[in-house]
Amino acid sequence: MKLILDELEKPFKKVNPILKEFKAFAMRGNVIELAVGVVIGAAFGKIVSSFVTDIITPLLGFITGKVDFKDRFFTLDGQAYENIAAAKKHTSVVTYGVFIQNVLDFIIVALVIFLFVRLINKLYPKPGPPPAAPTKDCPFCVSKVPLAARKCAFCTAELNA
Repeated sequence: MKLILDELEKPFKKVNPILKEFKAFAMRGNVIELAVGVVIGAAFGKIVSSFVTDIITPLLGFITGKVDFKDRFFTLDGQAYENIAAAKKHTSVVTYGVFIQNVLDFIIVALVIFLFVRLINKLYPKPGPPPAAPTKDCPFCVSKVPLAARKCAFCTAELNA
């Protein structure tokens, strides 16, 4: 019976180190942060798409004379159709209005991300130059030597404490 169990466990012994390595990889902080960022980014994308579709596009339509960008298209056969659905039944359709709306989505997302990163950069202080090591001047060769030095590393002169 023990021989049978040993034979059954052999494939899993080869896989077990891979599973351990995968677990270590998946549980690292930056992988989890990336996953959280992707989920939040997807949710944020929905909010921005809704903002563009429900607020920006109607405002642009109002400004441009009640033009709805979603309904803007042209057909490749040159015929006139009353709406996109009817045109798609008969020929190929280029819906440039949807493209314009998606470009607006992208521009708004890029702008918001830029402003967000800029705000975060302002919250954290910029690192300044590292503090200079405390030094003193050698009275003989005028070189910088550490305060605790008793001899100058450049001219080997004896330094007073």
